[in-house]
Parts: sequence; structure tokens; C-alpha cells
Amino acid sequence: MVIVIDPLVAGISGDMLLCSLVDLGADKNKIISGIKQSEKFLSNSTIKKIDFQKIQKNGVQSIQLLLEINEDVHERKGSEIKKAIIDSVNALELSDKGKIFAESCIDTLISSEAKIHGVPEDSVHFHEASSIDTLVDIVGITIALDNLKLFDEKILCLPISVGGGTVTFSHGTMSNPASAILEIFKNSDLKIKGNNANEELTTPTGACILTSLTNNAIDFYPSMKIDSIGYGAGQKEFDSFSNVLKIVRGTENNFEIDTVKILETNVDDVSGEILGHLIEKLMDKGAKDVSIYHGITKKGRPTNLVSVICNDEHVDELVDTLVLETGTLGVRISESNRFIVPRSIHEISLILDGQSFQVHYKKSSFKGKIDFKIEFDDLKNISNLINKSIKETDSLLRKEIEKLENL
Repeated sequence: MVIVIDPLVAGISGDMLLCSLVDLGADKNKIISGIKQSEKFLSNSTIKKIDFQKIQKNGVQSIQLLLEINEDVHERKGSEIKKAIIDSVNALELSDKGKIFAESCIDTLISSEAKIHGVPEDSVHFHEASSIDTLVDIVGITIALDNLKLFDEKILCLPISVGGGTVTFSHGTMSNPASAILEIFKNSDLKIKGNNANEELTTPTGACILTSLTNNAIDFYPSMKIDSIGYGAGQKEFDSFSNVLKIVRGTENNFEIDTVKILETNVDDVSGEILGHLIEKLMDKGAKDVSIYHGITKKGRPTNLVSVICNDEHVDELVDTLVLETGTLGVRISESNRFIVPRSIHEISLILDGQSFQVHYKKSSFKGKIDFKIEFDDLKNISNLINKSIKETDSLLRKEIEKLENL
């Protein structure tokens, strides 16, 4: 199974995630009961009413948390909230994965505040996060994830909307996203994006819960069969979009999807020798593949289109290489998602013509069909050593691999 968390439009808060899990099928009575049992671990706070209700949010039927509390607390030490959460998940006898998750959530929140204010973690005081809301969100979500057995599933996350404008809180006014949000996402692979909502769309509690739940960022939905969808409504109202978090549960197809950058430039005054050297240099600097296509441009000029596939982290160095090696005056950069057939790298020891060789090959599997391809460098070296053609060597090696591996 695969789970896709979709905060692309409305961002994420703790109560939105909790409600989307309830809508996905988590037992709301079990969640309410567990939260009420946890109330005793946090002094000076009382839950007067808690329930989940169906509402319409800009035309989208979703679940919203109804929570009424009685407390007169304006700040608490982070360690006090942490102790209440740990005591709660232990008393509820949740799974080990659930306990680790809950502690990670509050640790991330405390750590971000400590780094922002330059104080030890045991000295951190919460203001906005001091309410029992924080305990309700983290404990409730842990119960829901355990109930749905999602800790054992593959969880993916689309880019997270953080909103825009400014945000005002106990430390004054600052641009949105605030420092806590940035600090939480700083060491994560998850991606954030702003928009013109002019509001905080992702809360620190929502951010710390999300980064503790997954580190698998995606830009597009994977190829999947949808089994169920959960819609969790936030408390704010917006005219231009539904303030709703989506969670989609389904079965992923038997191949992976990732996103790559494509770098392209046209060159019409570069020799074949330089282009041949360019391919080698680009591959050495992290390109996944390099292609060169011949064509005709304006005024009938012959040209070569250089196309490079790479990951985000190699873009700058590869662009530098293209400019410096070819003298091009511009490089086009685009993004593309691709489907990847599952594959694995194998190494095997073979004896051929009385000589022992280490052979590397790539094995792929798709829709029950298994195929493999021998690494060309191995094929070339062995071909030279046994004095046979590439084609003949490939045939001999394939027979040996098929025999040894029962392919």
C-alpha cells in the first residue's frame, strides 16, 4: 500500500491531519477515548467537548475537529508537554513505532524552538504550542496511525503550502513562513511552497508531525489504484480554495516514479571531439544520461542539441560545465517526472575459457517478466581478454548467468 499526503493547496495543521485520518477510516471513538484519558497528564487544562463532525468546506465534504477546552495557561515548558505526551502514549499501550513517532514529533518542535532562540532544549518555553491542543494533535494522530496500521506503509508527501504575507504571534510579527516552520523543514527532504493566501497555512505542530511521519517528497501523484480518500478541514475559511488536507490511500503500480531535471542547449560551432569529451565530463559530474541530436536551426544552420538528464543537486555544476566547455550563451532547464522499472545491481563470479571474471549486471522485473543486462565495461574487458567479439561474449556470459541464477 502507498499513502499520499496532499498539502499542496491548503497546507497542514495537526487537526487537519487528524481529521483526514478519521475520514480515511480511523476509529474516532477510540481516538476520542484515548485523548480524554491523556487529559490528566497535563495540569490546568480540561477538555470540555471533543468530537469530529462532517462539514462542507467550499463545496468539499470533510471532517472537522470540534474541540472546546478550559485552560488559563499562556506558556509551558516544552519538557512539560513532552512528558505529558510520553506518559499518554505509554498509558494507552500504543505500538513501539507509535511511541517513537509521538516522541519524535514533540522533540522536533522543542529542537526548532531551541535553535531559533539559542537556548538549551530543556529551557524551551512554548507560547502558541502551550495549549492542550498540541497534546490532542500528537496523541490523537498517533492513535489514528496505529489504528490504520499506517506506520508500516509507504508514505509520500506532495509540496507543502505555507501561505504568504506575515504572521503575528508572541514574539512579534515576521514574514511567513515563520522561523519555526523553516527550522523544522530545514533538515528534511520535504518541499515547501508559498502562495498568495496571505495567511499561515502550515503550523509548527503540523510541520513537526509531518516531518516525523515521512521524508519521502514527491512532485506528482505516483501511478496508483485509489482505495480510499480522507479529507480533513482546517478552522480557517478562504474564498479562493477549500481549506482541506487530502490523504489518499491506494496500491502503487509495480514501478517507481521520480523527478529529474533536463538541461538543454543548442551549439553550432563546436567540434565533434569537444562534444565527445563533453559527454564524458558531464557523466563524471553526475549526469544520469547525455544525448546529442543533430538538427537545423534558423538560416539553415546545422546544430547539435545537447540534452542532459540529472538530479537537482547536480544542476549547478552541470550548467557550469555546459557553458565552460561549449561556450553556449544559455541553458534551458525543465523538470520531468519519469517511471522507473524496479531494478537491482548484481555481481557474480564466472569462469570462461579457463579464466575467472567478476561480472556485474542489472536485473529488472516488470509484470512478472525478469530481464537482465550485463554492464558494458565488463563485457568489453572480458571480450578483449578471451579474444571474442562483444556479441559472442555477451551470449556466453548470459548463458552462464541464466544457468547459475535460474533465470
